[in-house]
Amino acid sequence: MQVSFDFDGTLSRKNVQEYAKELVNRGIDVHIVTSRYSDEAAKEAGWRWILDQNKNLFNVAEDCGIDKNNITFTNGRDKIEYLKGKDFKFHLDDDEIELMLIFESDEKCIPLNVGHSDWREHCETVIES
Repeated sequence: MQVSFDFDGTLSRKNVQEYAKELVNRGIDVHIVTSRYSDEAAKEAGWRWILDQNKNLFNVAEDCGIDKNNITFTNGRDKIEYLKGKDFKFHLDDDEIELMLIFESDEKCIPLNVGHSDWREHCETVIES
């Protein structure tokens, strides 16, 4: 089973990091899908400042036990374009537009909003289904 988390405003939060660690420890394949630009795309565009921001993302991923190969930078593209056909159980995000695009797609991936007070319970419900 695999699930995905946005980074900024989602996995950047300590309580979400704790939950991601718990999922990894339970054997769930946790991914980060972020609209950020990859180091390669940032270098190409001359946006060196992004490299420092991405260092933080990589550090959080490592601390949570998320494999570096499970980090996807969409380089500003809609996340649903990456999520399509990959059989994710849910995607947790704070961006309502991204969540709506996932909801409106034909994907089985359930969009969940980290801004809801019971986001964790919703994640668990999806995992158990």
